[in-house]
Amino acid sequence: MIQRLGAGTLLFENMPRVAGYAAVVGKKESEGPLGGLFDKVIFDSRGGAPTFEEAESLLQREAASLALEKAGVHAADIDYAFAGDLLNQCVGTSFGLLDFGIPHLGQYGACSTMAQSLAMGAVFTESGAAHRALCVTSSHFCAAQRQYRFPMEYGEVRTPTAQWTVTGAGCCVLAREGGSVGVRAATVGRIRDLQITDANNMGAAMAPAAADTLARFFRDTNSAPRDYDAVITGDLGLVGSELLFDLLLREGIDIRGKHSDCGLLIYDRAAQDVHAGGSGCGCCASVLCSKLLGDLEAGRLRNILFVATGALLSATTAQQGKSIPAVAHLLQLVR
Repeated sequence: MIQRLGAGTLLFENMPRVAGYAAVVGKKESEGPLGGLFDKVIFDSRGGAPTFEEAESLLQREAASLALEKAGVHAADIDYAFAGDLLNQCVGTSFGLLDFGIPHLGQYGACSTMAQSLAMGAVFTESGAAHRALCVTSSHFCAAQRQYRFPMEYGEVRTPTAQWTVTGAGCCVLAREGGSVGVRAATVGRIRDLQITDANNMGAAMAPAAADTLARFFRDTNSAPRDYDAVITGDLGLVGSELLFDLLLREGIDIRGKHSDCGLLIYDRAAQDVHAGGSGCGCCASVLCSKLLGDLEAGRLRNILFVATGALLSATTAQQGKSIPAVAHLLQLVR
């Protein structure tokens, strides 16, 4: 049974369970602080494929296969797949999941896609529309650079506010039973725009959406940051995280001491030259499907808020000088 609370928060009475999960990343990600937690590392940036886009499809395919294996099920046991990526028309997903034969509902929330996919999967499994759902997303540094910024051959100089698009994928199998981690609630984000026009400052563009979603969730549930073990945002990085603190303090909400950001967890900023941190669909997906769910399963965390953020721009609108709207979706995950 699904109960609606306030302005867009859904409470899941039976709590869909995470029956299996997996994260697959590239070489740079494996060299960061979480390197030993990922299920598989693909050291070649093309993964043996002729293009970076095909390599991203490989990331999704591998993550989905491993998550299914860990859940003890086959593709034929999945009722729906909720998946997407950063590439035009989500072709990373289209080719990545092509051979699984699962009924597919494509998702696009930019870097918030993992939370959006999980929210959709939770609604379907809680309502009985699905017994199991596959939720997966990915990104690839080289493919994203080519689409949104410059070809790799250009050798652009990155600004201090720039973030490094994660080469990685994360996948969860949601089911009506099995698994020790459950989805307790979800808040669907609203589009917010701080009129940021710099495509190299994604953190600042996304912070208002994260602040809005968190504030709405706390109001809807009559709760506060102290009621949770951690509040983890998707990929605000250093700049966006600081802005998020300021925006929430204006609402009387202080998440400092509870907050972590996937874009700051996945890389060592001092040693890996990623400037303001990590970003991309694969950023929060690979951190969620390694460290966060692992900590929940082990009991190191028992009640967290996972807030994935996405910048809703295209290469065309950025070149036209348009601002960068953003959205953030929230999941409450419990042990």
